Amino acid sequence: MSTKIQRHEFLKSLGFKGASLLAVYCGAASLSSCENESVGPASAIDFTLDLSNAAYSVLNTVGKYVIYNQVVVARVSSTSFAAVTQICSHEGRAQVIFNGTNFFCTAHGATFSMTGAPTSAVTNKAIASYKTALSGTTLRVYA
Repeated sequence: MSTKIQRHEFLKSLGFKGASLLAVYCGAASLSSCENESVGPASAIDFTLDLSNAAYSVLNTVGKYVIYNQVVVARVSSTSFAAVTQICSHEGRAQVIFNGTNFFCTAHGATFSMTGAPTSAVTNKAIASYKTALSGTTLRVYA
């Protein structure tokens, strides 16, 4: 069982004290907890996938997924898709996949809904989700 440690105690355990501890606080004033922020790729998301292309044709089957530019794109029903970042909010690893039911991190077992909301106790931070639009065989994924 893990326990939470306060930032001040953590820095002290690393040997920071006095002026060096003050320097860390002053220099890191922009740092904050990411408890309610979502985690996702740093770049803007806007791309298209041609579902008639062999590389992406698996998306014609419900329950299947592809990963493109660290975005997991899944066919969640006969009429809809879902897309989320591949970067897990638990430890920042690019290990999120779609398991046919929800998004799942293979590193630590965190699960996420179709909208990126956490659905397990592994993390309470969401992952970024993206919009999808299908036109013919072209699927657009965008922020």
